[in-house]
Amino acid sequence: MKNVLVINGHPDKESFNYALSEAYLKGLKESNSNISQINIAELDFDPNLKFGYRKRMELEPDLVSAIEKIKSANHIVWVFPMWWYSYPAIMKGFIDRTFLPGITYQPIEGKAFPAQLLKGKTARLIITADTPKWYDSIFMKSPAVNQFKNGTLKFCGVKRIKVSYFAPIKSSSQKIRAKWLAKVEGLGKKGK
Repeated sequence: MKNVLVINGHPDKESFNYALSEAYLKGLKESNSNISQINIAELDFDPNLKFGYRKRMELEPDLVSAIEKIKSANHIVWVFPMWWYSYPAIMKGFIDRTFLPGITYQPIEGKAFPAQLLKGKTARLIITADTPKWYDSIFMKSPAVNQFKNGTLKFCGVKRIKVSYFAPIKSSSQKIRAKWLAKVEGLGKKGK
């Protein structure tokens, strides 16, 4: 049985990202999966990595629980908006505080790359934006996707990362949004 974790990186509970997250979870309930969920905005933690990597900050209970969910998952679904060709500060803070040496990767002395502690996991990124996909891809070279997919997830060993990109959000009709929600629910049913 597959363990699927859905992580929502949007700070606003009334956002379309929350609706997408709920649609995925609704579909997932029809699959043969163990389900866990993290809404980053609901966690109680300091998002500022105060000492960088020089000294480890004590992990708050919500982060300890989140790390256990990440470690237990076979498939991790990240739902977040693209803001300024990146992701929200609260999500960045969550990653800074949880994707740490000894947790998601382990530096190896004398080696350029670390041991990847999240090997065997897969992921899906569900991204919303106001930037059309063609512009993000052709002119901007998809910085949010590349940074998160390659600079974070693959760096820690996550492979087979699929991306669903929904845009533009601000001018989308209810009909288009309903279509997107149905698509995401379908992904959930397949556990993809």
